[in-house]
Amino acid sequence: MSGGQQIVCSRCGQINRLPIERAPQGVRCGSCHQPMFEGHPIEVDEGGFVRQVAHTDIPLLIDVWAPWCRPCRAMAPMFEHAAQQLEPNVRLLKLNSDNSPGTSSRLRITGIPTLLLMHRGREIGRHAGAMDARSIVAWTESSLAHSSSFNP
Repeated sequence: MSGGQQIVCSRCGQINRLPIERAPQGVRCGSCHQPMFEGHPIEVDEGGFVRQVAHTDIPLLIDVWAPWCRPCRAMAPMFEHAAQQLEPNVRLLKLNSDNSPGTSSRLRITGIPTLLLMHRGREIGRHAGAMDARSIVAWTESSLAHSSSFNP
């Protein structure tokens, strides 16, 4: 399947193919017709996480967090602000480690908040601890620039 990028709809889970020559701004899902990018992180459960990782061709920035974690709660608005700056080139996901213990274990999460940067199923960056929005964006862009697995 060449000639485009796959992107999973955050609302209905449908896999959409976006032609490379088409700008991602304003793109709508072919199934539910909702916007594919809204400048907000997407809450995912274990199944949604697996689907996004397996079928989304753009980089994924995942915030692994828990509702009882003060640094996680403090970082939540920063992650939201980073989404406004990084989308549509990066999709931001939020994975609640309490609700997804199996996925958290497979990802070797030992502390939260943890940011994971993944591209086409491979981890290309990891950062433990809270960051402000500017640092999240800078770390993400730097990690992508230095990753041998990311070729836009």
